[in-house]
Amino acid sequence: MTETRSTLRAPLSWQRTPVLAAAFCGAVLLAGAGLVFGRPDVIAAGLPLALAGVWALLRPPRASSAEIILSLDAAADADSVAGVVDVTTDAEWAQLAVDQGGERTGEVETSAGEAARTRNRILHSGPSEALAVTARALHHDAAWASAPTPRVSAVWAASPRARRIAELPLSPRLIGLHGGHDGQRGGSGGDFRDIHPFAPGDELRRVDWRATARMARRPGDLLVRRTNALSDSAVVIALDTADDLGAVVATWGSGATARSGPTSMDLGREAALSVAASAIGAGDRVAFHALSPGGRTLRSGSGARHLERLRGVIAGTGADGDGTRYRRTPPVPPGSIVFVLSTFFDGAAADLALRWSAGGQAVVAIDVLPTPRTQRLSAAQSLAMRTLLLERAGVLDDLRGAGVEVVSWDADDPTAALRIAARIARRDRGRRVPR
Repeated sequence: MTETRSTLRAPLSWQRTPVLAAAFCGAVLLAGAGLVFGRPDVIAAGLPLALAGVWALLRPPRASSAEIILSLDAAADADSVAGVVDVTTDAEWAQLAVDQGGERTGEVETSAGEAARTRNRILHSGPSEALAVTARALHHDAAWASAPTPRVSAVWAASPRARRIAELPLSPRLIGLHGGHDGQRGGSGGDFRDIHPFAPGDELRRVDWRATARMARRPGDLLVRRTNALSDSAVVIALDTADDLGAVVATWGSGATARSGPTSMDLGREAALSVAASAIGAGDRVAFHALSPGGRTLRSGSGARHLERLRGVIAGTGADGDGTRYRRTPPVPPGSIVFVLSTFFDGAAADLALRWSAGGQAVVAIDVLPTPRTQRLSAAQSLAMRTLLLERAGVLDDLRGAGVEVVSWDADDPTAALRIAARIARRDRGRRVPR
């Protein structure tokens, strides 16, 4: 994501602050001290405070509004985001309460026309609140202050990294007419198919004169050399967004991702983009479905522009926080290979994978659960974790029993995708296509 902007325009309601009372009290104290000690200069020192307080009291600010503009842009550091906070108001200055990523809060004061700049470190891919601001305006040397404005936030969708995959499995049936894979139909560009008598529609340049000289039965017979057509594979990526579990088991269910390590959604987005980039690089068509109610869907396509659309949709896919079970089956073209990315704690993703496999699709189940770290767990928490992992192991065994290939996508194992391709290629008629 290159840049995002969020704008809020809110009316200001003014109220007096203790500054006025402090000014009048200071003037009275100085006047009293001057009278007691017979010091006219002390009395004169308190006169400006009294005049300034009376002037601020009799001239309240006019009703106005404040416009807050938050801008986020990629910083020079790949893991950081630069933010700019612009506040436009008629007041003398503004006081900002800044929240960066939900982990650090500070206060900043800016004068009119001055922008506040921030820098956030991005710990996870996907959408996250990178900057949030609540502002109030100050006028007449803070004698008047406005009520705080509503909180305005800017969300940054960080793109995941893409690993290079040496090879990918192919769909069981290559139905496209253009691509980089050797199909099963006659055409041009592929491997040798057979020698066949010349028929209407054959090109003269495909006549095999040596085969004609050896094998022609009658004068005038011609034999042509036929090849297979080059086809493309239909790839479907289904990303389960029901859970976002970190490597640290103690953070599960807490929503605290700052110290959770890589999360399942981080690995899921990374795996989805890696598969999409590898497939599109080979000329295949890729479709994407987020398995959540109202989740994003991107139709099948190919090419560099489609890859950029996929990158944006995958980066903007976050965890589904309401826990609603996904029930609708996304449309999958016949003869596709489906990559189901999930932690497989919820049975919805596994049910879809089994349904697609029973329908004749090639299915690869990619387990995106990070390797659990069990530090700081109580005895009860350890027992609950082992119970959940045993239930998940049963779901994965059911998938393997139905012929679904199950592969773990680990952030520390860059050869996981290579093992996916090798296993599926050996199963699907020994076909391996280099990427």
